[in-house]
Amino acid sequence: MASGIDLGVDQGAEESIDSAIGGDGRGREKSREAFRTISEVAKHLDLPQHVLRFWETKFPQVSPMKRGGGRRYYRPEDVEVLVQIKSLLHEEGYTIKGVQKLLKKPGGVSTPNMVDKTTDALLSSEKEADSSVADGTTDGISRADAESLLNKLVAVRADLKKFS
Repeated sequence: MASGIDLGVDQGAEESIDSAIGGDGRGREKSREAFRTISEVAKHLDLPQHVLRFWETKFPQVSPMKRGGGRRYYRPEDVEVLVQIKSLLHEEGYTIKGVQKLLKKPGGVSTPNMVDKTTDALLSSEKEADSSVADGTTDGISRADAESLLNKLVAVRADLKKFS
């Protein structure tokens, strides 16, 4: 947990973090609580180090400890937040500003996928409807079903706006 944010990192993800950045390069395993260097974290996330430095300026939730000469040491909580930020930016398609809003809201980020399964299904249906309108096919969707879906999406949008 970092800054009161429930990141929802499951045990498998924790083991993935451990296996990817757990070693110290000398055949020994670092403990789960050990601090990580920027190179270890960058290697784990498959990102250049400058991206991590940039994210530090954009996300106050990521605040590695700095030692002499400006060397960064990331706490396990920082690594978990960085994993979440990367997922939201690179896999979920959020913008930096969108991720900032998610991290600032009460309760923060709770699961890797920010939208519950019902909303995912609705949004997926909306994308399918958009593509079928664009190519002239309707796949048997009636106007009443489309209007019902639109009303549900409007209600979901209103609920989501309450949190931002």
